[in-house]
Amino acid sequence: MTTVTSPLAGRAIGLAAVPDPVFSGAMVGPGTAIDPLREPSEAVSPVDGIVVSLHPHAFVVVDSEGHGVLTHLGIDTVQLNGEGFELLVNKGDTVTRGQGIVRWDPVAVEAAGKSPVCPVVALEATADSLSDVIEDGDVKVGDTLFGWQ
Repeated sequence: MTTVTSPLAGRAIGLAAVPDPVFSGAMVGPGTAIDPLREPSEAVSPVDGIVVSLHPHAFVVVDSEGHGVLTHLGIDTVQLNGEGFELLVNKGDTVTRGQGIVRWDPVAVEAAGKSPVCPVVALEATADSLSDVIEDGDVKVGDTLFGWQ
């Protein structure tokens, strides 16, 4: 089983509360979402694995079981063209849980008119393969968000 931990500190709100139908409808996959603390921070890897996709606003880490976890930093943030985001690793790097992947500032994202809410999604998973999904309450970096069978 893969344990997926929070890449950010903030408040868990669940995917249904994400202001984007692709995420709220779980079309990308099941998971949860974090409304981040409004301070500059590093989004960290939610699992040990390999960075298979890396953009300023989003990254995917695949673990040894082949489970890919997408962390999406804000909604529609691709439109910011990387402004306010700093990559800390490279695509193809092997990373450990808790390692910084992208440095960003949710305040700047909000100032640009975008939602800073961050979906954390189990790619190509079924809803019933996830367990103990955290959809409310405060979370710290490294707190368990869900298990993936």
